[in-house]
Amino acid sequence: MAELLSIRSSIDNIDATLVYLLAERFKATQKVGFLKAAHRLPAGDPGREAAQIARLRRLAEDAHLDPAFAEKFLNFIIGEVIRHHEAIAEDHQASAEANPHSSALA
Repeated sequence: MAELLSIRSSIDNIDATLVYLLAERFKATQKVGFLKAAHRLPAGDPGREAAQIARLRRLAEDAHLDPAFAEKFLNFIIGEVIRHHEAIAEDHQASAEANPHSSALA
């Protein structure tokens, strides 16, 4: 029983680490979203997304993790990032329309 509790404690710590890593990742992608909005770039970047998926699949294989699972996981994250980028772009556009004389990069 002690071993089970110890393993579960490790799992809990790993889950917490995953949450904090995802939070850091989304902070970085939010910055990307603001840059894309300021430069009127599309929310998604299919070429980059495909390269990232291929890269993650290779990393998963090296880590002995199911590459299909890793791809599903990254696709979910990419979908969320694109959704956030679209919302940032909408907010940026609305702000620009409300303040047509302000600089978008100021």
